[in-house]
Amino acid sequence: MVKNFEEFCAELLRCGFSMGGGSSKGIFAVIPYDWKEQEHLDAPAKWHTGDPETDPWEWRMRVLEERDDIAYSKLFFNASGYIAKEWYPYFISVRRQGRNFTEAYESGEISQTAKTVYDIVSGNGAAALHEIKLLGGFGKEDKSRFDKAVTELQMKMYITMCGRTAKKSRTDEEYGWKATVFTTPEEFFGGDFIAKAMEIPPKEAEEKIREQILKLNPNAEERKIKKFIYG
Repeated sequence: MVKNFEEFCAELLRCGFSMGGGSSKGIFAVIPYDWKEQEHLDAPAKWHTGDPETDPWEWRMRVLEERDDIAYSKLFFNASGYIAKEWYPYFISVRRQGRNFTEAYESGEISQTAKTVYDIVSGNGAAALHEIKLLGGFGKEDKSRFDKAVTELQMKMYITMCGRTAKKSRTDEEYGWKATVFTTPEEFFGGDFIAKAMEIPPKEAEEKIREQILKLNPNAEERKIKKFIYG
């Protein structure tokens, strides 16, 4: 049973990937979570306590700020998840199908809104959510398509979370909740690393991931496995 952040990272690296919010979604989660059972679980790791050592909610940002071998983003079922660096190339292979962003966009797989978001993130190396909205001219009326585009890009693994930053006023004072910062996988893990990942045959990558899923959860249904792998 995982007791703290260090043990969580070790277990995640051993498993390779995990759902992020606690729900296994029929696949796998390193730290399963049930609101109704929380009070009755005699578990060392407890959600939403604010303790960075024992609260899994805090770990999602800690892996991005303190480590370079774990990615966290919206990766599975349009929800959050973790992928260890060792396994990241296999997911890049199946999600991108050998196509770079330009090729995917020109083939009609990427929306215009998503292209605008991607161009801002890739053009700046990294950008916070509020910066993307400002630079892209997105207003309140664009919230639905903007949110959909950001999720779309994460699921297709063209952008990924890389941390958080405080918003600043015109007088350079920090205020409000910290905003999520996005970058490209090429910036996060390195261009050469992603280029090599793109060389892995998608079918080979799919079978590799499926095999690991069934090791982690022998009862996983094929329908959900396929959805988990391809997004």
